[in-house]
Amino acid sequence: MDAPPRQPIACSPPILPLHVPLAIGMILAGLVLLTFAADRFVLAAARLSRLWGLSPLLVGALVVGMGTSAPELLVSTLAAWDGNLDLGIGNVVGSNVANVTLVLGACAVVRPLQGQPGVLQREGLLALLAALALLAALLDHRLAPLEALALLGGMVLAAALMVRWARRQERTGELRDATDDDPEPGARPSVPREIMLGLLALAGTLLGAELLVHGASEIARALGLSQGFIGMTVVAVGTSLPELATAVAGARRNQHGLVLGNVLGSNLFNTLAVAGCAGLVAPGPVDPSFVDAASFMVLAAALAGLFAITAHRIVRVEGLALLAAFAWFLAFVRP
Repeated sequence: MDAPPRQPIACSPPILPLHVPLAIGMILAGLVLLTFAADRFVLAAARLSRLWGLSPLLVGALVVGMGTSAPELLVSTLAAWDGNLDLGIGNVVGSNVANVTLVLGACAVVRPLQGQPGVLQREGLLALLAALALLAALLDHRLAPLEALALLGGMVLAAALMVRWARRQERTGELRDATDDDPEPGARPSVPREIMLGLLALAGTLLGAELLVHGASEIARALGLSQGFIGMTVVAVGTSLPELATAVAGARRNQHGLVLGNVLGSNLFNTLAVAGCAGLVAPGPVDPSFVDAASFMVLAAALAGLFAITAHRIVRVEGLALLAAFAWFLAFVRP
């Protein structure tokens, strides 16, 4: 008896594991929660600073600029704690690149940015030196505890210098228009109310960071992508959303000092405090590709600084060039 003819086997497309859609949902939920909770946290911190009599310039340089880096701090530290140091460092490098290319570029396209020479020379140089310090720490493809402590020490020194410069600018009246406007002028802030809302927002930011880290790690494992690639792309852009939202809103309100201070303060905090905390929690080897990515980070910071220093402004054409640099970085990163 002849065997029945063999039926051709249909080639069906590969099906992603069932947990991948759940991981994507975790990423989206984490990004939404991070964006709204971090914005509420920064607003509460800024109002508390005003209620406690701190300089408006200090609020812009330290509270807003570094406060919008709370997602990066939580995401990178949690990732390192979970044994994903590559994801944490990738988040730092990618976020810094996004800040000086995507954030500044988008703001300059919305409205050309006018910078103060003193700020560009002082805070801009600090941010560039911090980027060089992180690159030097990654040259041996690992982040040692002493290097992490040195980065954290650099953050303390940078913050002290920024406070000193801000107080001097406050006495001379320089940059007084940077952060005087309350984003919600109709509200009546009080210390107990803002403390409560700030703590709730901080808890929401922590939950959003946890969802984002676990979702991104799951996607990386399922698709065979490196933790560093996910950190420098999906996670980095996601955690840069507070900086982007704050900066674009500042550009539309002509608060150029707030925009530049936000980016410079955020990059300083990312490079020194966030990378330092991640390296202190879980020191060890990192992806060798971070050397090239960190070099790109330094070049992007230098390019943005060059645009800002020339005529002390970033015009729309330069903003488009920064956006093109961000697109090139995304194509440059190896999965």
